[in-house]
Amino acid sequence: MRNNNRQWILKKRPVGDISKDDLELIESNIPEPKDGEALLQNVYLSLDPTNRIWMSDMDQYMPPVELNEVMRGGVVGKIIKSNHSSLPEGSFVSSFTCGWQDYCLVKPEEVNILPRDLPLPLTAYMSAAGLTGFTAYFGFLSITKPKEGETVVVSTAAGAVGSIVGQLAKMKGCKVIGLTGSDEKCKWLREELCFDGAINYKTGDVLEELKTACPEGIDIYFDNTGGIILDAVLKLIKLNARISVCGLISTYNSKEPAPGPYNYGNILMKRAKVEGFIVSDFAEEFPNALNDLSNWILEGKIKYNVDIQKGLENALVALDRLFTGDNTGKLILEVSKEEG
Repeated sequence: MRNNNRQWILKKRPVGDISKDDLELIESNIPEPKDGEALLQNVYLSLDPTNRIWMSDMDQYMPPVELNEVMRGGVVGKIIKSNHSSLPEGSFVSSFTCGWQDYCLVKPEEVNILPRDLPLPLTAYMSAAGLTGFTAYFGFLSITKPKEGETVVVSTAAGAVGSIVGQLAKMKGCKVIGLTGSDEKCKWLREELCFDGAINYKTGDVLEELKTACPEGIDIYFDNTGGIILDAVLKLIKLNARISVCGLISTYNSKEPAPGPYNYGNILMKRAKVEGFIVSDFAEEFPNALNDLSNWILEGKIKYNVDIQKGLENALVALDRLFTGDNTGKLILEVSKEEG
């Protein structure tokens, strides 16, 4: 146990790319739990594209992080002191209230105790068996309602959510084409995750390669990027296509409004359905998703990759991996050693 609490504080709103001056790492005393509270030591911190949204004051699905507050982020941690019977010391929990720091105080309604009767590592609950998996599960299965034989295209396909979406699509008997940012990631999608095709959007002509990969058109698009990839897909959608909008990472660091999409009119002509979602919309159904995803992981039907970076002090450097495309799978920051 450390003798102080390190905290990343949001000092100013980023303009364009996140700067090292936008956040500050400070030290404070470790808080003591009062009656009804417990002290949580963070073990893993989730790093996600939405961190960039929360730093801004744009219209969004949650209140933005206020200036001089601890940066928001999902964590998995260990209860090390407790003044509440439902939060036993030594238990591992997930929480969305702690954020970028070593320790925080939590109440029972602010955490979910993780099941330890399943042979899953803690990192699974930060990825395929956690909010990442839930995002893929509901964003793909509930919104697009895939049918056997349909053609599915996934952007950021080697990322945390996209890689699971592609595997769910294969389980449903779909043809799956993934877009990603390197030849190595394309190989991983084809050989490890059994995608039917993979396109390196950084080196190829996205529209032309999609035409080749999807000669009969696109039934479902799972959108993690927006921008030019969305525009290319809109050109090729089939009648009654469905588009699930999960993220728009290509626009998050933009200083100017993103243009287009230029092929927007095809949504009308093809009578396509476009629906955005936030995973918390499905919170009441999380237990069902956890049950299904856990079984599929244990059965080997879903594979996942975690990119573990180390040290709370390295949070900003690690977060940048999402925007440079250096990560494969779920990006996680190890804040402290997993014990117990």
